[in-house]
Amino acid sequence: MSSSRKLSARAALIALCTLAGAGGVYAHGDVAPQPMNTDALPDVGDEWLIENPYRDQGEEVWTTAIEIGASGYNQNCARCHGLEVISGGLAPDLRYLEAEEYGDEWFAERFRTGYTQNGTTKMPAFEEVLGQKASWAIRTYIETRPDQDMLDEYADELHKMRDALADGSADVATVKPRLEDIAGKIETLSGAPVADSIAFRAAKQLDGSEDSMKQAAETLTIGLSVAH
Repeated sequence: MSSSRKLSARAALIALCTLAGAGGVYAHGDVAPQPMNTDALPDVGDEWLIENPYRDQGEEVWTTAIEIGASGYNQNCARCHGLEVISGGLAPDLRYLEAEEYGDEWFAERFRTGYTQNGTTKMPAFEEVLGQKASWAIRTYIETRPDQDMLDEYADELHKMRDALADGSADVATVKPRLEDIAGKIETLSGAPVADSIAFRAAKQLDGSEDSMKQAAETLTIGLSVAH
């Protein structure tokens, strides 16, 4: 992400945090945090880190963190911050939180202590229930969300590929590299180097088998329906 885009992203997040705090309408205190199974992730120690440890530990750890983080986010965060981290404006849009130390520190602080305004719990503290591994898994999921506007540019083409994959008529030798090409053009809003877009996921799933075509078609179907 360019320096000017980073500044724009930070400004957008600050503005959203300010508006959300002023509005006082996204109280979350009546929802108990839901535990997460993080056994598949490497241990990170007892002392809280200031940077996301799963960002640079290789593709397998990164992918596992996203999968676990997606489940944890949907159970504990989506109610206020939106599906696929697309905020409706009542809570900060976390896609803009930079994938670097500044963003990590802000995220970890809110995750650990929650947020209360005028005696109302807007966000509960998750530290005791979920722990540090869950924190960074959710963080990894959040920071890898794709720029939806960029993805929308390819929506029509992705729909056509989805249909061909679903009915078995797709030429995987052509579709897979095209999905990879689209995935490479989709950026994150956080500045993370790889966006976990539906094009990225579908390309990873395709291995030429009928089952992989069905899986990729389902990934595209779900992703396109969420986006619209």
